[in-house]
Amino acid sequence: MFGSLSLEILQQYWWAIISLLGAMLVFLLFVQGGQTLIYSLGKTEGERTLLVNSLGRKWEFTFTTLVTFGGAFFASFPLFYATSFGGAYWVWMAILFCFVIQAVSYEFRSKPANVLGPRTFETFLFINGAVGTILLGTAVGTFFTGSMFSVDFSNITRIADPAISRWETPYHGLEAALNIQNIALGLTVFFLARILGILYFFNNVDHADIMARARKSLIRNSIPFVVVFLVFVIMLLTRKGFAVDPHTARVYFENFKYAHNLAAMPLMAVFFLGGTLLVLTGIIVTLMKPLYSKGIWFTGTGTVLFVFSLFAIAGYNHTAYYPSTFDLQDSLTIANSSSSKYTLTAMSYVSLLVPFVIAYIFYAWRSINREKITPGEIETGSHVY
Repeated sequence: MFGSLSLEILQQYWWAIISLLGAMLVFLLFVQGGQTLIYSLGKTEGERTLLVNSLGRKWEFTFTTLVTFGGAFFASFPLFYATSFGGAYWVWMAILFCFVIQAVSYEFRSKPANVLGPRTFETFLFINGAVGTILLGTAVGTFFTGSMFSVDFSNITRIADPAISRWETPYHGLEAALNIQNIALGLTVFFLARILGILYFFNNVDHADIMARARKSLIRNSIPFVVVFLVFVIMLLTRKGFAVDPHTARVYFENFKYAHNLAAMPLMAVFFLGGTLLVLTGIIVTLMKPLYSKGIWFTGTGTVLFVFSLFAIAGYNHTAYYPSTFDLQDSLTIANSSSSKYTLTAMSYVSLLVPFVIAYIFYAWRSINREKITPGEIETGSHVY
């Protein structure tokens, strides 16, 4: 089956897998978004415990998807992994730290021997939700704005320092925070995660006071989300992009490159526009119908479609998905940064398990969410986060 496919097709197939995993990850960041709302929606210790336990039943989904996304990227496009994770390590270490303290917080928040108190771990959850989402969005923003790195395969012959990729600034990724477009995407992810968190609470929590606060919070977060989202989209579609000559592999600037990519891939344009409309639909319907609790499925589906299209226009249609602003010709493309045909073929057979994993997540989600969580359930439950 996969063995008969060309290397080019396998590379494009694996970019689609990466795009899907990235899109699912952004949707599942509703856990992180919800964590930043614990104190604004929960005014008593009991209410905060209710919210933490609502999110605690899903946090492993996000964590597992993040690990799977990183692992798939490493296996299919190892040069990106070596360049970004090995060069921009301050950003990735900060992201890793944020997710480590999340796992620790859910494990120890309600333990009897917790000498630090619940508030300490709730603060850790807030840091994970705020800093983690902004940093992830900022890191992905460099797919369109570029980073200062160089690639030289001849370095592999140097015994003392055989690193192929080198970061050409002393800030090792932190400089991404100085780019307005990167920050706009980081804030877009942050506010989107909060909106998804609110819609998740509508779908999962049975508490009148919390829902009343959540409705007001949805309005407060939707307005800045729309603003930063529009800033990012306008900057993305009007900027010069990093195009690749299909015959010579030479990288060059092209005006309106990402807008051209959408025009060249009508399905991605549908995902881009349709995803945006679905995100807004989930918000608007929830605000218009006081008892409506299904908005997360509109906004969640729209998130997956939009983010998938975002990854697609970053890598497809002869585009450098990880541009080097130090030297354009060192930019990474799907073609020059992938694993070998043998590796991609072997991995492709493993990827056939992805639909089963998604089906399991859906089944587990339905089983956990069969009924909304209530204060009574927390008081009588055998496991409390």
